[in-house]
Amino acid sequence: MKEVYEFIKKCGTYYLATVDENGQPRNRPFGTINIFEDKLYIQTGKSKDVSKQIQKNPKVELCCFDGATGRWLRLAGELVRDDRREPKVDMLEHYPELKAMYSADDDNTEVLYFKNATATIASFSAAPQVVKF
Repeated sequence: MKEVYEFIKKCGTYYLATVDENGQPRNRPFGTINIFEDKLYIQTGKSKDVSKQIQKNPKVELCCFDGATGRWLRLAGELVRDDRREPKVDMLEHYPELKAMYSADDDNTEVLYFKNATATIASFSAAPQVVKF
């Protein structure tokens, strides 16, 4: 999982895909990724459509590309909301620029961790590497 985290972190931006209430795929850029208590977390706001979509269907996939190496990562799994204060504080400490919009104590900040996850790191020149956690 650490290698998956480091790959995503290096890319900076990843794209998270969900499905809306009509079955339409939705994809948007994200930038938050964190390891807390040996789980891989992302962050968003509960008021956003992406949060509502995840609560209805927690199966998601994220994708990012490392242009320097020509490798990409796809991470499929389920996201689980963690309403505890501690993972929110930890996420905001790693992304202090978010403190202007989010707080560990507001009713909007949401952190979610991956479960039943499968990451595939691939390129056109090497066999894919699969990591499950």
